[in-house]
Amino acid sequence: MRWENLSDGPRRGAADAALFGADAVTTRTFDTPEFRGITFHEIRARTIVNRVPGASRMPFEWTVNPYRGCTHACVYCFARKTHSYLDLDTGLGFDSQIVVKVNAPELLRRQLASRRWHGEHIAMGTNVDCYQRAEGRYALMPGIIEALRDRANPFSILTKGTLILRDLDLLRQAAAVTDVGISVSVGFLDESLWRTVEPGTPAPGRRLEVVRTLTAHGIGCGVLMAPVIPFLGDEPEQLRATVRAVAEAGAVSVTPLVLHLRPGAREWFMSWLHQHHPHLVRRYERLYAEGAYAPTWYQRRITRQVHELAEEFGIGPTRAGAARRIRTAPEPEPEPGPTQLTLL
Repeated sequence: MRWENLSDGPRRGAADAALFGADAVTTRTFDTPEFRGITFHEIRARTIVNRVPGASRMPFEWTVNPYRGCTHACVYCFARKTHSYLDLDTGLGFDSQIVVKVNAPELLRRQLASRRWHGEHIAMGTNVDCYQRAEGRYALMPGIIEALRDRANPFSILTKGTLILRDLDLLRQAAAVTDVGISVSVGFLDESLWRTVEPGTPAPGRRLEVVRTLTAHGIGCGVLMAPVIPFLGDEPEQLRATVRAVAEAGAVSVTPLVLHLRPGAREWFMSWLHQHHPHLVRRYERLYAEGAYAPTWYQRRITRQVHELAEEFGIGPTRAGAARRIRTAPEPEPEPGPTQLTLL
């Protein structure tokens, strides 16, 4: 397994530096029900603030990702491909081989204090969920939030995890001194679909409780309605039920995102589709024949429906990226057309 981008130890020969070495990582397993079958690779990273490539569609420039791999095990997760950079499997390996950057809080504090850092917005949860199950054991996020709070550095968090409520007090402290944006991902309410497509995540209803709790404590929370899964979660009554539930939870915004299937995720998702919904395989092959994204006409249809429902239920969709910096002031009116954030 290749590890050259994650170790902060001294560089040796080119071949040695590129390999997964025993001196660069501590590998652990825990014989508890919640971690059975999962291997954790504890690494001391060289850097924790990463610049998003210029060609990316992401509406932000800097990210912090304390973990690689994710026990949420979402079959559609675009980040699966990143595991191949370490010579790790993008299927079950992505779900069960978790890289933990154990020095993330101290490293972030050091990088934020650098003269070269100018306080730009930092997005978290954009690759894998920083509040996945591993966070319950390693507790990296409190130190990360404290570092951002102490420098009054704006940040945002996208999560499917209920564990974010553990850090509610820290989030309120940070929101008192800088811009803090929280978004929770809820693409649908169907629990039978959730159990197979997002098996390691809290149920959709529990995520909406997170929205309700954050809102009740004065932290505006948006919902990224993602992914909308073609032919399984895109019927008008399904969209209506989801947007209604999002509104009832007190979300300040709802932003739809149609399923996209990048290499790595595409193979794993299609394998899942063959197993659970074989009658849809040909329809997916046609819908995604041109690449990772559904056709523009389909994206626009879903976006229009969700925007209309949001207006009906009293929550406005946001312009691209706005949900990542939620404040109490009203949002500007959205531009027409689809919202394609490509976060998940």
